[in-house]
Amino acid sequence: MDLIDLAETPEGQRDYVAHLRQLCDGAGVEHATYAAANPVTGTLHAFTTYPDRWKNHYMERGLHNLDPTLNAAARSVAPVDWSRLERTESFQSVFSEAHDFGMPDTGLTVPVRGPLGETGLLCICTSISVPEWRKLKRHIMGDLLTNAVHLHDTVMNSEPLMKALRKPRLSLREIEILQWVAAGKSQQDVGDILSISSRTVEVHLRSVREKLCTISTPQAVGRAVSLGIVHPG
Repeated sequence: MDLIDLAETPEGQRDYVAHLRQLCDGAGVEHATYAAANPVTGTLHAFTTYPDRWKNHYMERGLHNLDPTLNAAARSVAPVDWSRLERTESFQSVFSEAHDFGMPDTGLTVPVRGPLGETGLLCICTSISVPEWRKLKRHIMGDLLTNAVHLHDTVMNSEPLMKALRKPRLSLREIEILQWVAAGKSQQDVGDILSISSRTVEVHLRSVREKLCTISTPQAVGRAVSLGIVHPG
């Protein structure tokens, strides 16, 4: 799955639903949804590839207030596999209706945290078998985390105030290390290039992850690319 650089697309030409469809094609899943609330401006953002028939029913019934694939994931730091939610009353309530519309109930929600407290949610779903899903999830997880951060940052930075407020301060050494990681170098490679230990590289990367509010180095790279701190490798 490739990183689709929305940041390079003029704001007036951005099509987030088309981006989600490309993400689905790359990940091999049927549908994707992104939702986020901006605590600074009060703006709500939501995009989905779901068909209008289900989307309209979902909103008219207020199912977003019950849906644990959104609500439970919003309280989580790590991705939430929907199988963890299957036995909850809210899951059964929402997906009993989803089944009537032919919507799949196998999926994953990736929460994304931002430096100003905003939380974005990227959901994907599919109707493949459980063994196939487990295999697919392992294969796409790293790229999905990176794409989730990139999409979230692009949406948040579409508001001028947020773009000005969200850019963190990284040291020159942290930026240098992150740029080499973005170019595909391992921690040991970066250490050799910069004549520092691999452990020192990890210390800097840990600092970068904290400053960028990410849980993994690939997510940190994705966010740094979105913010224009480093360039894609």
